[in-house]
Amino acid sequence: MNTKKLIILLAVIAAVIAFFVFDVGRFFSLAYMKESQQSFSTLYSERPVFITAVFFALYVAITALSLPGAAIMTLAAGASFGLVWGTVVVSFASTLGATCAMLISRYVLRDSIEKRFGAKLIEVNKGMEKEGAFYLFTLRLIPLIPFFMLNVLMGLTKMKTLTFFWVSQLGMLAGTVAYVNAGTEIVKIGSLRSILSPGLIGSFVLLGLFPLLMKKVIDFFKKRKVYARWNSVKPKTFDRNLIVIGAGAGGLVTALIGAAVKAKVTLVEAHKMGGDCLNFGCVPSKAIIKSAKLAHQMRHADNYGLQKAFPAFDFKAVMQRVHDIIAAIAPHDSVERFTGLGVDVLEGYAKIVNPWTVEIAMKDGSKKTLTTRSIVIAAGASPVVPPLPGIEQSGYVTSDTLWDAFAKLDALPKRLVVLGGGPIGCELAQSFARLGSVVSQVEMAPRILIREDEEVSSCAEKSLAADGVQVLTSHKALRFENINGVKTLVVEHSLNGEVTEKRIEYDEVICAVGRIARLEGYGLEDLGIPTQRTVDTNEYLATIYPNIYAAGDVAGPYQFTHTAAHQAWYAAVNALFGTFKKFKVDYRIIPAATFIDPEVARVGLNELEAKAQNVAYEVTKYGINDLDRAIADSEAHGFIKVLTVPGIDKILGVTIVGVHAGDLLAEYVLAMKHGLGLNKILGTIHTYPTLAESNKYVAGEWKRAHQPVKLLEWVKKYHDWRRG
Repeated sequence: MNTKKLIILLAVIAAVIAFFVFDVGRFFSLAYMKESQQSFSTLYSERPVFITAVFFALYVAITALSLPGAAIMTLAAGASFGLVWGTVVVSFASTLGATCAMLISRYVLRDSIEKRFGAKLIEVNKGMEKEGAFYLFTLRLIPLIPFFMLNVLMGLTKMKTLTFFWVSQLGMLAGTVAYVNAGTEIVKIGSLRSILSPGLIGSFVLLGLFPLLMKKVIDFFKKRKVYARWNSVKPKTFDRNLIVIGAGAGGLVTALIGAAVKAKVTLVEAHKMGGDCLNFGCVPSKAIIKSAKLAHQMRHADNYGLQKAFPAFDFKAVMQRVHDIIAAIAPHDSVERFTGLGVDVLEGYAKIVNPWTVEIAMKDGSKKTLTTRSIVIAAGASPVVPPLPGIEQSGYVTSDTLWDAFAKLDALPKRLVVLGGGPIGCELAQSFARLGSVVSQVEMAPRILIREDEEVSSCAEKSLAADGVQVLTSHKALRFENINGVKTLVVEHSLNGEVTEKRIEYDEVICAVGRIARLEGYGLEDLGIPTQRTVDTNEYLATIYPNIYAAGDVAGPYQFTHTAAHQAWYAAVNALFGTFKKFKVDYRIIPAATFIDPEVARVGLNELEAKAQNVAYEVTKYGINDLDRAIADSEAHGFIKVLTVPGIDKILGVTIVGVHAGDLLAEYVLAMKHGLGLNKILGTIHTYPTLAESNKYVAGEWKRAHQPVKLLEWVKKYHDWRRG
């Protein structure tokens, strides 16, 4: 806290202390006001402007300092100024004072609070931006809620001062009128309790509930409006409780939850059960990563005291293994399994023709039309293909098509270009380099894994380079050429202000520049459901139609299998039981991993995000090169970096670079989910020797950095004394 803030805080504290020490409160009692009413009225009749100004200033000061006495002064205004003028004076004075109190809180306290609770305040401020004015107005209508607390709490948010002022002005008006009116008959008042009778309190409570009821009414009419053009086709009965479009992670889990609660559910899939993860993403990529890692370990067998080996392999066999693994896992997501669990599975193309009707073009050419209470869209995402000149003639593959395309190759591509430096591009570039391809990875950004901290990107680049990948960051792909059968990618690179072009010859090119939600082909346009990069949904995952939801990649904001499954619970429960209770999707603790070697895993904030969000943090770091098990495994590289709230062990985020980082991260996901700090991890027994011990050691590093130095000095003196 800087000097100015400290001075203001001390001044406020001093004023409050003086108020009580000098018993200033006696001048704000009902008895004193009754005694002084006549003399005050006389002064007001003689000098109305001056007395009004003094009263106004005093009222503002009392309110701004959150001192007791505002209620008595409101009564005094009614007794001396009358109902109309008294209401005007008190209304503006109370609002101005409340605004001053809010601004004092904001200036003195908000920065300190943000440093300690920055991550939580981000969500609070999002909510305040959306509906803060509405809830402030509602709370202002209920005098039982201490207004001074509202002033202080609102100062900690980012609500605009003008918004706070006018909402407070309107919200406090009803209570002000009631008190001022009571003051006009001051002689009849025996205590403040006589004003706040049970009937009046009940009236104010009902008044406070009125905006909430109005919100429900408004929501009802909004709902009627959005469904208005479809009312004529709304069925009286429904074939299904829920129809789910897409059988990827989001769709499968949604359908499974629906069936588990005995709803009648139909799941529609146009391509392959299991979606992108099983068929094109997580599963095949991890399969080839394993083969590539084994080839790498054979080449570096001397690290384990063995002779180096240069693996000879049939690339077709490697790709066949990938497809065999997909086939082995496929029964988990199969039509047969989900049919057995109570889900009606249809293979075809679904189109929503109205909010309650889905038309399915079956693969056998027939059509089927079903009505349903609710719909969940889980159509997933597809690879982005940049509109580069010549790309359609380049013979490119994507993360979706390479598995089938490469399975047809007789040999490993000798020269491979990978477009993209994100997780998918990095995983594929390293894997094919380890298998023996000469890989050039082209990334337009200044570094790969751009969303991670710079040191993480640096570790990843060094690792890929060590495996033979030519990592070309700050290189922009310009065009593809094919001259005399030689396929070439032309890239542009700027160095020290000089722009040069570079030509990269290749045999195959993998396009891995990102994925985009599938938004076309199933009726969103006809229904007028807004889309941007994803389907627009609210915090409950509902679209503009309260019975149509979206989950997974098509809904965003994350493109992870586990996030899709996480959203699926909310989509399913809200779709089936939203009439009674809806749940806001929780994105607070989202883990992620990039499965290069060494792996990169993260949950919560990294330094890049903490700085961007102005969240105060401390960094504790532990080098895995010090870990016994990592040394024994010849995997002694990488680190764990934990961000905590300054001064305490509350975890804001964790980044791990190292072998099995994705598995090691689970302990931190659990800790953050349930509010456990580093002290709890330090106090947990971890098996020796395991990689998981690194989690305990980083907690130990934090503990050493926060030793009670002064206390330990006294403990040392105690031990010295004990030795005589």
